[in-house]
Amino acid sequence: MKRLVLPRLYVILDAALLSVPETECAQELATAGVRLLQYRNKRASARELFETSKKLVSLLSPQGVSFLVNDRPDVAALAGANGVHVGQEDLGVEEARRVVGAEKLVGASTHNLEQFQRAVVSSADYIAVGPIFATGTKSNRDPVVGMEFIRKVRPLTDKPIVAIGGITLQRAPEIIESGANSVAVISDILGAPKSGMRARQYIDLLGSANHAAAG
Repeated sequence: MKRLVLPRLYVILDAALLSVPETECAQELATAGVRLLQYRNKRASARELFETSKKLVSLLSPQGVSFLVNDRPDVAALAGANGVHVGQEDLGVEEARRVVGAEKLVGASTHNLEQFQRAVVSSADYIAVGPIFATGTKSNRDPVVGMEFIRKVRPLTDKPIVAIGGITLQRAPEIIESGANSVAVISDILGAPKSGMRARQYIDLLGSANHAAAG
């Protein structure tokens, strides 16, 4: 089985933080070199989520950008996304896998050792850990785990580890050095005056990693 290699930068397109249409922001990021995007919209109806996701797939797929939908494997499958990312309150990894199929990516969020260990033995393609630092993008915040947690769990799996939560350009390199394969960034990129320019700074700083895109 070919080992999944994620890009160093994983951008989460959170609709709550956007001041321009999703497709406009996504195109700016793709042009800057972002190759992995997740769409998160907690407030959209199923129809809205599907329609926007479908537009994003049509836009990003020809450009070689892997696109994941947050929470909803059904929407990911119907929209033709590359996969889905599930949290602890969503469908489990195996249930999500049954919906999206074996060829698609399934990522899982974890916030403590027990959750991480469950994700290791699941069919999750990559495991997100966090919040690494305090973050303002989630209302029900989990306790900060810090970079020490990445160092602790790194030996437990060869699956890619994605660090999330309060990540900034200054902190990103040491997170990769502590054992994470990727950094998932939301507000430090979406909140920048020019999202594409900020994303490019991350890519240049962290160096490129080839991504074996699924789907």
